[in-house]
Amino acid sequence: MLTAVPALAGTVLFCQSDSVTSIKQAVLIDRLPGSLNFDGIPDDEAWKSIQPFRMIMYSPVWGRGPSEESDVRMAYDDKYLYVGAWLYCKDPAMVRSASFKRDYTGAGSDWFLIFLDTYNDKENFQVFGTTPDALRFDATIQKDAVPNRPDDQMPMNTSWNAFWDVLTNRCDEGWSAEFRIPLSSLRFQEKNGEVKMGMTIQRWIPARNEIILFPAIPPNWGQVSPIKPSQAQEIVFRGIKAGKPVYIAPYLLGGYQSRYDLNNTETDYYKKAGPLAEAGLDVKMGLTGNLVMDLTLNTDFAQVEADDEQINLSRFSLFFPEKRMFFLERASIFDFSMGGNNNLFYSRRIGLSDDGEPVRIYGGARIFGRLGKWEAGLLDMQTAPLWKKDSEGTREQILPSENFGVARLRRQVINENSYIGAIFTSRLGADGTYNLAYGIDGIFRVTGENYFDIKWSQTFENDTVNASFHEPLRFSVNWENRSRKGFGYNIGYSYSGVHFNPGIGFEMIDDYSSVRGGIRYGWIPGENSKLYSHSPEIRVNQRSFADDGTMMSLNVMSGWSFQTKNQWSGDLYLVYNVEQLREGLEISENEIWIPHGRYEFVNFRGNVVTSMSKPLFMIIMTETGQFFDGGRFSAGLRPTWNISKHFELGGTYNFDYVSFKSREQRMTNHILGVKALYMLNTRFSVNAYFQYNTAVNGIISNLRLRYNPKEGNDLYIVINEGRHTNRTGEVPNLPIYNARALMVKYTYTFNL
Repeated sequence: MLTAVPALAGTVLFCQSDSVTSIKQAVLIDRLPGSLNFDGIPDDEAWKSIQPFRMIMYSPVWGRGPSEESDVRMAYDDKYLYVGAWLYCKDPAMVRSASFKRDYTGAGSDWFLIFLDTYNDKENFQVFGTTPDALRFDATIQKDAVPNRPDDQMPMNTSWNAFWDVLTNRCDEGWSAEFRIPLSSLRFQEKNGEVKMGMTIQRWIPARNEIILFPAIPPNWGQVSPIKPSQAQEIVFRGIKAGKPVYIAPYLLGGYQSRYDLNNTETDYYKKAGPLAEAGLDVKMGLTGNLVMDLTLNTDFAQVEADDEQINLSRFSLFFPEKRMFFLERASIFDFSMGGNNNLFYSRRIGLSDDGEPVRIYGGARIFGRLGKWEAGLLDMQTAPLWKKDSEGTREQILPSENFGVARLRRQVINENSYIGAIFTSRLGADGTYNLAYGIDGIFRVTGENYFDIKWSQTFENDTVNASFHEPLRFSVNWENRSRKGFGYNIGYSYSGVHFNPGIGFEMIDDYSSVRGGIRYGWIPGENSKLYSHSPEIRVNQRSFADDGTMMSLNVMSGWSFQTKNQWSGDLYLVYNVEQLREGLEISENEIWIPHGRYEFVNFRGNVVTSMSKPLFMIIMTETGQFFDGGRFSAGLRPTWNISKHFELGGTYNFDYVSFKSREQRMTNHILGVKALYMLNTRFSVNAYFQYNTAVNGIISNLRLRYNPKEGNDLYIVINEGRHTNRTGEVPNLPIYNARALMVKYTYTFNL
């Protein structure tokens, strides 16, 4: 994933005369003095008077001059922000382009990227990038690129798309690029005629495993160092206006679907089939220069890629990331993280049932942006009731029609890296059920890289009206040093009451209190070492049951993480576990049952990512050793092979073997996924994704054809199927498939 993509890391300095000096003060960006011929070649007369940025090396040796020169300039006019770049290469044959895929995240291509913290809030980036074939990459980074957990990927979402253009050109000296980003696609705040943003520029040269960027960001925060908004260069614009754009995007959807359900007597399956015909509308409009409203009517997400299959071998709930475009822009405004993937607002609760079945969304609205010093977000969505019709045509309501509401406020206090905020959520059912929640949070940079984080939230619902004050409460506090160079640490406490239930949120586990801590020491060895950085660390997390304080679990992790100069990375941990089960734990439905009791065991966990600058790279994961009173061996492989810029082949393979000799129980499970992507060019692609999971004896198929001549104009043809591979394994025998659909969706965006 992009977290391991070297194309998103680098260092740069600003060029003044013939010297290279580190920038501390804000840099004034010039207005374009003349017209441009937007053709991917920044050789117009207007570019020549713009001051260039000069980049230095981030890796393999931080602080060196780059092996190849780059001439990068930025300017603007009344409508657009322009970036022009000459990306020189002494040997043009070294310039690589591995894919035509929109939002390609591999490192097999040369990359040029611009990161913009448009509100200068030191937490969020909008990312725009390209390769020598004018591929468009856009994404968002939030939380200052700080992962939810130490071993998680950074908070980046590549499903976000914006309206912008890029053209490139190859030449004997290397390649060049021109970006044209409408000011209306950026959200920013004007003060006294000026707009301040944060900016980082980055170039990746895979032939040399070299990262260069601007400004000079040291590698003190590990792999995420060069993509941290808090480390960006401040830039200033004068006399620009965001405007109030209006985008109206109607869609039409047609197709055919069929599925099998059990009859009333549960003796056989019957088929339901029929045509699909839907229409809907999405509207995006600027209310002010700082506030944006999204409206949606009869919302549809037919084109969204299927989730990855998972098997749960733990006592924690599984987490699936949000991929639906409507919820992604400035999603950080609505974020109320409670540690890890736990969050008071989890947008997948809207429009999806607990078992992942789609629920029709009548419509809704989001408003987000700035109100003075406050960052604000409002969301309101209404879903239809979910019905199940039996073989005799009788309908049973599974879920009532529901209204989902979220209100969020945040603002900077004390310094530019400290915030306070509040959130309120509501989930109201047409049958009278309700779930309400509020939260108050603060994060404070105390000194240097030391941060103090505190969160308080409570929930209220029908059957907890008379609960004690602490029972529907969640509280957490954390102190950490974020530096990955030298000594770092964290210590924290969390509590989740027995009646705490965020109706629009996500909790991996509930009804507990925990004390956690960790220490580490990070080295950046220097020029003569094959390692770019490495760090040993120890982490401890003890959870107790919320009702009586007895121990629930204890995890002690001791390990080592590393990154090499040829872009390999990984982490290796030895883990001591204590698990206290009050009730038995079921693993892999109807196969494994672990009795209640106390268990102590030791296992090994490891992850390694090979160099993504190669045409074939791989992510390797394993967890093996003791498992409760038995043993476990789990391994995962995620290879990606860029056969050519037109064809990419990838896959996932997860193997799990669990054995309990004393009870003569064992389980073997395979999850196999194959992804094949064909790209005629940057506008036309065909994506096939097949997943086989032996735990459910099923194959899930997802085929998507996309024609995208320009942003906002999309034609999708989608085929989905869920097929059974063991039809005789249940009584009555299963049908050959449980659901199948063919859909054609067309969306056209009008820019008013």
